[in-house]
Amino acid sequence: MALHLTINSNNPPFGALLAAELVKSSVSVSVEEGKETSMRVTDKVLFSDVNSIARYLARVAPALGLYGSNLLEQTEVDHWLEFSAKRLSVPAQLDSAVQELDSALSLRTFLVGNSLTLADLCAWAALKGNGAWQQQLSQNRAPGHVKRWYSFLGTQAAFKSVGSKWATTAVQQNGVSSEKKQDVGKFVELPGAEIGKVVVRFPPEASGYLHIGHAKAALLNQHYQVNFKGKLIMRFDDTNPEKEKEDFEKVILEDLSLLQIHPDQFTYTSDHFDLILKLAEKMLHEDKAYIDNTPAEQMKQEREQRIASHNRSNSVEKNLQMWEEMKKGSEYGQTCCMRAKIDMNSNNGCLRDPTMYRCKNQPHPRTGSKYKVYPTYDFACPIVDSVEGVSHALRTTEYHDRDEQFYWFIEALGIRKPHIWEYARLNLNNTLLSKRKLTWFVDQGFVEGWDDPRFPTVRGVLRRGMTVEGLKQFIAAQGGSRSVVNMEWDKIWAFNKKVIDPVAPRYTALLKDEVVPVNIPAASEEYKEVAKHPKNAEVGVKPVWYGPRVLVEGGDAETFKEGETVTFINWGNIDITKIHRDASGRIVSLDGQLNLENRDYKKTTKITWLTETPRAPLVPTVCVIYDHLITKPVLGKEDNFKDYINKNSKIEERMLGDPCLKDLKRGDIIQLQRRGFYICDQPYEPISPNSCKESPCVLLFIPDGHTKEMPTAGSKEKSKAEASKKGVKVQAQSPSHPAPSTLPPAGQEDPAALLSRITAQGEAVRDLKAKKAPKEEIDAAVKQLLALKAEFKQKTGLDYKPDMAPPNPAATQTAPASSPASSCPFETVSQQGELVRKLKTEKAPKDQIDAAVKQLLALKAEFKQKTGLDYKPGMAPPSPTPTQTAPSSCPYETVAQQGELVRKLKTEKAPKDQIDAAVKQLLALKAEFKQKTGLDYKPGMAPPSPTPTQTAPSSCPYETVAQQGELVRKLKQRSHRRTRWTLQ
Repeated sequence: MALHLTINSNNPPFGALLAAELVKSSVSVSVEEGKETSMRVTDKVLFSDVNSIARYLARVAPALGLYGSNLLEQTEVDHWLEFSAKRLSVPAQLDSAVQELDSALSLRTFLVGNSLTLADLCAWAALKGNGAWQQQLSQNRAPGHVKRWYSFLGTQAAFKSVGSKWATTAVQQNGVSSEKKQDVGKFVELPGAEIGKVVVRFPPEASGYLHIGHAKAALLNQHYQVNFKGKLIMRFDDTNPEKEKEDFEKVILEDLSLLQIHPDQFTYTSDHFDLILKLAEKMLHEDKAYIDNTPAEQMKQEREQRIASHNRSNSVEKNLQMWEEMKKGSEYGQTCCMRAKIDMNSNNGCLRDPTMYRCKNQPHPRTGSKYKVYPTYDFACPIVDSVEGVSHALRTTEYHDRDEQFYWFIEALGIRKPHIWEYARLNLNNTLLSKRKLTWFVDQGFVEGWDDPRFPTVRGVLRRGMTVEGLKQFIAAQGGSRSVVNMEWDKIWAFNKKVIDPVAPRYTALLKDEVVPVNIPAASEEYKEVAKHPKNAEVGVKPVWYGPRVLVEGGDAETFKEGETVTFINWGNIDITKIHRDASGRIVSLDGQLNLENRDYKKTTKITWLTETPRAPLVPTVCVIYDHLITKPVLGKEDNFKDYINKNSKIEERMLGDPCLKDLKRGDIIQLQRRGFYICDQPYEPISPNSCKESPCVLLFIPDGHTKEMPTAGSKEKSKAEASKKGVKVQAQSPSHPAPSTLPPAGQEDPAALLSRITAQGEAVRDLKAKKAPKEEIDAAVKQLLALKAEFKQKTGLDYKPDMAPPNPAATQTAPASSPASSCPFETVSQQGELVRKLKTEKAPKDQIDAAVKQLLALKAEFKQKTGLDYKPGMAPPSPTPTQTAPSSCPYETVAQQGELVRKLKTEKAPKDQIDAAVKQLLALKAEFKQKTGLDYKPGMAPPSPTPTQTAPSSCPYETVAQQGELVRKLKQRSHRRTRWTLQ
């Protein structure tokens, strides 16, 4: 049996909440916020009295004894429940009530019997929400026995949990209620809103599953319903019989239930078809509408060109005659529609005589064949909003142009006028919300169904681990923003992490194919209970098994050294005494020795592990990691989504899981230590007698909003080792540049490569300081850095400075004879054109587009100056003339590229330190440019031609080193991100 408790968070019923907290181990109770406190037991049974709710909860869990153990105790409990409601909760009687309570507790720990009962819960709850009592406590004026009893109960787990989560923000001070500011009068962002008078509606079309955009609309409406103690209407917009399906009505109601949204009223637009029909005919009689038989395509063109239809001047009689044909559904009537007579010359296209009614012979799911004509949403919506008493119609900004049309219909019909309140539509990168496109994915088998975790449907995101509370917090943070922007999913997942992190129990899982056994002979096979959450004892405890044979991940094992002390999380320090490798050098096993007396964990590697024992078998587990279905963040109007499908959007990892994973239920959210958060999608099932196979526990990775990288296991040292290996491997591909760890003979290393080594060594020093490495390590790295700087000065005569340009190479270097003319201007124009198109497609701010277009025109002018040709998209790059030589354009190009980077950072509003660093580099490059050419660099200028004595210095080594440095930094950043899961 599942019970649903709805509470008013402005005045939380602590007694009922405490009862729900205590019985949750015996019966399923869901708690959610609403405008009034109530508990629904069945469709026909609803309790709204707090004491009645508490009594019922106590009776469904009799083993707890909350309602007393005999008739006498039950009578006493009833007495104290009434006492709490009528005495302790009344300000004028508080002092005398507290004295009576103190007398009753003089020789007792609990009010009734020898254990906790509803009497204690409700009396404590009455005092918890009483400002006068809280004042007595703070001033040390509270009677001794009551104070002792109140403090004792407050230390119990259930009381601490409820008290911290639902502590009222409207505490009574001296008996006078101090309500939230928004409850006193009008809410600024909702014009005309008053407490108890707000009526909002959520009107989806029953033609598909709800997606994340619908969820925002529904939760936003609920937010105002709750905050203004108003009314929420759930209305199915069933104006189009071709799209309506009764199956989807059930689906939508289920989705709303998943979102914990419970409307006050359910309606259909079709409930008002008769009234809408009468009002439409009224407009025909008043010559405010007309019937038009213009073909649809022609009508579209005429509206775009502001040409009035030939039927606009029809007489009322002719319009009524044509209307009768529409109502009959005749062949002629099906070619007609009813249009409002507004203004064909309006700059707002929505006012150019919009369609009000169309003729459709298809039966309607609710009205059958009664009607042959159906109103459009734009015509029906203002009428139904007015009739149903909607005070505020919440609409996304994409409807802004239709707002004027909405109000025109209201005024033309002379009906009550609701407020329209706009908010920004939720646009998410790499996401399709079109029902047609999502249906294609389902039909083609790219996804498992409408609840696929990669889908933006309500079912999809909840299945992936999104919580309703996380969604609510995200929407509350957005508030009533009207700024239409494309958001990353990371923002929503970050809010979700704040909800799940404090309560998700911690477990362990290792990659099945990469485990390495560790033999610890001195360890005895036993288990101990350990907290599931290191910072929240209320999450509970779990058994952790220890033994002489444990498993660790191969990636961790690769980082160990013989004699090293390693910290095994939830166990202690263990010394690695021997590393066993096979012929290929791969580690096959480790020997370890317990060193549990050593409690120094500051400088040790922390790893996760599992004990291999038949007494607690490891659970076969599959971790599933999802990526976006669409690879392009924002699809343009001309983009075909099928060209950007990510065909590798699902990755499965076979794991060996903590024995506790066998107890997970579908929907449980956990954290696998050093890997991330997961939701149980399929619980573990032991060997079936039918298939003779066991079903693994399937866990879906929950993004946390901090990185787009896939989750990973392994220590920080492991990741750094991997990054180091990758860096050396790439450098090996450039034989002209020695690896940083190799010191060439003096005089053989060119200054550009030496400069790169200094930069890398400086980065190493900063990294060691950030990690608070041992002082001797830092000193050694600093000493190496100073030696490199001294060598640099000896070779170049210059003092090293961060971000300085590389010094000029030797004059003997010349450019290869076959060096082609610089085609960079052509490529730069192409890239800038692509940037302009991208900005326009993404509907970037006008100033950004204008700046990009201005830059494009300057580049085209430069191109013409160099080549004598007008740039045309798709043209072949011009070939150099025989007399052209390769000028030294590297300094010029480098400055231009750095300038482009600075502009990009400023446009994207990057952190100030990044912009400052980029600007500093730009100034250094400009100084180098002037040193080489004798000219001041100016944007758009032609690259200077070399003098006859000038030869093109080979700048390739410098560029290659710079690129390699960028790669190393990128790998280090990735390594840092991949090791974000530390012991929490």
